[in-house]
Amino acid sequence: MATRVVIAEDEAIIRLDLRETLEEEGYEVVAETGRGDKAVDLVREHQPDLAILDIKMPGMDGLEASRLISSAKICPVVLLTAFSQREIVEQARDAGALAYIVKPFQKSDLVPAIEVALGRFREIQLLASEVGALEEQLETRKLIDRAKGVLIDKSGLSESDAYAFIQRSAMSERARMKDIAERILAGTLMP
Repeated sequence: MATRVVIAEDEAIIRLDLRETLEEEGYEVVAETGRGDKAVDLVREHQPDLAILDIKMPGMDGLEASRLISSAKICPVVLLTAFSQREIVEQARDAGALAYIVKPFQKSDLVPAIEVALGRFREIQLLASEVGALEEQLETRKLIDRAKGVLIDKSGLSESDAYAFIQRSAMSERARMKDIAERILAGTLMP
């Protein structure tokens, strides 16, 4: 399946050239615009795999559009601009852009930048998913430990017996240990 792209470039001739280059390389351009504010709307609407934005555009500049798209974690952003000053490159980085291409661009510059941005975005998504899973595990562990403490204090169970009670209750009720721990903490389940 082709990588779906939204293009935002205010110069129509560059936008057309960019579209043709992308399509020649097997990418699918799902929407294009010359305005930054419209680019954000198009990205939200089409949920593309990638957004390529010019920095200087009417309505909203590419930096602000990149910030909005990146913070929503919709897709990676590649910024395309005629400016190569270090300050602008740093602003692009801080706005969440995962690649930066200086105009006039060559196909040999564009494709690697796109592929690196796509790869980095997948890595970021994977890390975010792993962090979320670890946070959930930690929260579950904390709940179970608090529930064990309640069982030890109120029922006089040892730590291992308290854990075994939570585990047996979860298995017999086909529930998660977290749910059993929450019921113990709420006072609705005791041995």
